[in-house]
Amino acid sequence: MGTVYTVFSVLATLAGALLVVVLLLNRLAPLTAARLGMELERWRAGLRLKRVAVPGFVMPYLEGGRGTPLVLVHGFGGDKDNFTRIARYLTPHYHVVIPDLPGFGEATRDAAASYTIAEQVERLRAFLDQVAPGPVHLGGNSMGGFIAAQFAATYPQRVASLWLLDPAGTAAAQSSAVLERYRDTGDMPLLLRQPGDVQRLIASTTHREPFLPYCVRTWLGRRGAADLALHQRIMHQLTTAPLLEQQYRELAPPALIVWGQQDRILHPSGAAALGALFRRSRTILMPGIGHLPMLEAPRQSARDYLAFRRESAPA
Repeated sequence: MGTVYTVFSVLATLAGALLVVVLLLNRLAPLTAARLGMELERWRAGLRLKRVAVPGFVMPYLEGGRGTPLVLVHGFGGDKDNFTRIARYLTPHYHVVIPDLPGFGEATRDAAASYTIAEQVERLRAFLDQVAPGPVHLGGNSMGGFIAAQFAATYPQRVASLWLLDPAGTAAAQSSAVLERYRDTGDMPLLLRQPGDVQRLIASTTHREPFLPYCVRTWLGRRGAADLALHQRIMHQLTTAPLLEQQYRELAPPALIVWGQQDRILHPSGAAALGALFRRSRTILMPGIGHLPMLEAPRQSARDYLAFRRESAPA
């Protein structure tokens, strides 16, 4: 016991020292501080960074925990670290796998490639063939939820259950004022024309703003602005993709549908539309939460998911 205590004490000391370094570098060297801060959050969540290659792309991913695989897919403009904070409540229970989708995060960007929902589904399949080849529990937020639902429809034998957090993919969800304005004018807070637009992005996607230090906001703003041309193309492909209800009448996997009631990006009425599509589903509407429940309320979102998994487990 003494040895174990000593190891944990040393690790806690190192983590504390790293946090001090991050705070010192926050404004002096924001990109370095952001990288170190993300490493610290990954460590706290029990996640390790790995990479695999799929045709045309390298997909980095975070992995941690043991048990049945739980694969989490980020939304438009996001990356694997959108799930790092909630992962600390999940890795004690599951084998958590969180990839960067091609075109986002640290994954390969190919300006000549196409990034339709169907094509991202196939890239996710190629990724899972290597990392988790059997059935998985699959989750996704926003665009990632659309991809997860379509993956389940395309490869039902590969999906044990779904966790859909404010997902795109239905006419109701995509009837929000933000998307109506995008269709009319091309203006969209998820598309960063300059690094400072990150403040608008955060305000539009969250109701309960998570703590994001200056260094992380700076890093996200610079990356988003650099990706503008590519992400404009991907946004067009996302918003013109065939909707789930246009393709399927009923989907079989048990699904937990979660929606922030203050979501301004995708309309909360999408929850009912998905509930009609998934014959075995449970819906949770979260008051005071916006588009990113896993960042705004990670502990509660994880508790709700753990309860769903207990309730939907085979007798």
